[in-house]
Amino acid sequence: MPFGPASQLGVARFDETPPVELLPGYDPIEAETVIQAVYRQVLGNAYVMESERLSVPESKFKSGELSVREFVRAVAKSDLYRSRFFDVCARYRYTELNFRHLLGRAPYDLEEMRAHSTTLDTAGFEADVDSYIDSAEYQDTFGEDTVPFLRGYQTEACTSMVQFTHFFELVRGASSSSKKSNLAGGKPRLNGLLINQTPTSVVSPASAGGLFQNPPLGARTRQGFGASSNGKVYRVEVTSYRANAVNRVSKFRRSNKTYIVPYEQLSATYQRVHREGGVIASVTAVS
Repeated sequence: MPFGPASQLGVARFDETPPVELLPGYDPIEAETVIQAVYRQVLGNAYVMESERLSVPESKFKSGELSVREFVRAVAKSDLYRSRFFDVCARYRYTELNFRHLLGRAPYDLEEMRAHSTTLDTAGFEADVDSYIDSAEYQDTFGEDTVPFLRGYQTEACTSMVQFTHFFELVRGASSSSKKSNLAGGKPRLNGLLINQTPTSVVSPASAGGLFQNPPLGARTRQGFGASSNGKVYRVEVTSYRANAVNRVSKFRRSNKTYIVPYEQLSATYQRVHREGGVIASVTAVS
């Protein structure tokens, strides 16, 4: 069956829009652009009314008292953030959203989730926020002057196909909101998937109606010809091949491809596709 370009997955805007960075000598218009970008990222693309804006941190940021990183911290520790995500979501759902909002990716595994749960129990809400923003990953990726951005579909942000598919459980297109876009409401999206390291189907937001649900079968169910005892067979559809390697003859795009691979080969396939200049358009379990 023919399939469309990877932009249909809803990541084209993220991929084509450069990160928002505050440069020396900025003017008030540039400062306002950064403020809006921080609200959009940290609050999960949810709408912020004028009366909800953080006037004191904004003023300090505009006057140079706060860096972009410290303004991100102020928004993430605010009553606005707390009331939208911490107070109304299950704990692991709140932690999933922190990874999306502050590090731009899905959590790698259950241990990452548990570590933040322990921080919440022992040190509290504000210390947990600090643990993301003061991490080496945040500093290396965003530094002091870059607004965090969604990067969980990029090779450098996720090292396996499982992590790639989990990102799409948290982000369903450029207009998806952390407060909406799923039938699960405030419940965790990834809890069971992280426990078993289960990849999920990645489909167009249009065909999924903008809503995502966990797969009906467990990750450890043998299914399809060639499947091992450790997983299902997956169909990986790839488009927009370009010549990344220097030994390629042509720099032009090549035709779309489809791979049928067992569970244990998903990560290797993901890495090979990106090395060869392809873009993954969909990942679905073969029924």
